[in-house]
Amino acid sequence: MNTRDIVTAAEAVQSAILANEAHIESLDRAIGDGDHFINVRRGCEAIVALKGDLLGLPPAQAFERIGMKLLSTIGGASGPLIGSFFISMGRDLAGVEEPDAKQFAVALAAGVEAIKQRGKADVGEKTMLDVLIPTSRLLLRLAAEGSDRETVCSKLKQEAEANMLATRDMIATKGRAHFLGERALGHIDPGAKTSQVAVFAVCDMLTEGAAS
Repeated sequence: MNTRDIVTAAEAVQSAILANEAHIESLDRAIGDGDHFINVRRGCEAIVALKGDLLGLPPAQAFERIGMKLLSTIGGASGPLIGSFFISMGRDLAGVEEPDAKQFAVALAAGVEAIKQRGKADVGEKTMLDVLIPTSRLLLRLAAEGSDRETVCSKLKQEAEANMLATRDMIATKGRAHFLGERALGHIDPGAKTSQVAVFAVCDMLTEGAAS
């Protein structure tokens, strides 16, 4: 993985998020604060706008630059959460010029852990972590096993989809949704949906790149 891959992935995620705007917004209107999609879109725009600056940086510095930008760009609780994700990834990759699959998997796990610690949340609480934690753990295992890119991406997409759908049957304990109690049952968490969309976008970008 190099910084151009990071930029290409960011562009792919932005396109996917915009393509899923109506669905994500409807989920957020049902159980969220109503500003989730706006914040995510703003964050994607900010990252893509950094393209010229990022391409001259090693991955570690690029991730940290993205994280700092998001801290000052995204409103509400999302800014510190997502910003800390990228900053932690960057710090974990310090000194690594072009991370391999195992190094990237470990860095991603560090980023997810940063969200977990800052948000004081875990699996089963109807948040983005219900997708990010199991997907990150699976990536660590697949990278350690030396699985090929096609296998990794296929399994990650299955994992993200299953865990996103599982939030429909959870009672939220974080965010606005936790005030709804059992009324949030039957609704997919918007953060989990956004995370699933991002995982799909990056995986599709990687497999299409490998096939071309």
